Amino acid sequence: QVQLVESGGASVQPGESLRLSCAASGNILSIYAMNWYRQAPGKQRELVAVITSDGSTNYANSVKGRFTLSRDNAANTGYLQMNSLKPDDTAVYYCNADIILGAGELREAWGQGTQVTVSS
Repeated sequence: QVQLVESGGASVQPGESLRLSCAASGNILSIYAMNWYRQAPGKQRELVAVITSDGSTNYANSVKGRFTLSRDNAANTGYLQMNSLKPDDTAVYYCNADIILGAGELREAWGQGTQVTVSS
C-alpha cells in the first residue's frame, strides 16, 4: 500500500509565497517521477510541474519562473515552492507519483489534494 499526503495549502494574498509538500509512505523502493496537478473550480485538472528521479524538471508556462520543484529522495518527499502567487493560481493542488514498490511493481499514486487560495 502506498500513500501520498500533501500539505502546505493556505489562503494568501497576491504576491505571497507558499511551499507545498508531498510525502510518500509505504513499501517504496523508489519514486520515478513526482508531479503536481491543480484543479480550479469549474476547470479541468492541469499538469503544473514534473520532477523526475534524476532531478529534471518541467513546468507549465503559466507557472514557469515562479514555481520551483525539489525533492528529497531519502525522505520520499517532494516540494513545490510557489512564489509571486496570483489569483489564477487558486486551485486544489494534487500530488501524483510513479512509485516503484519493494516487489518491483510500478504503481501510480495520488494525494488527497490541498487547497491554495490567492485573494486580496
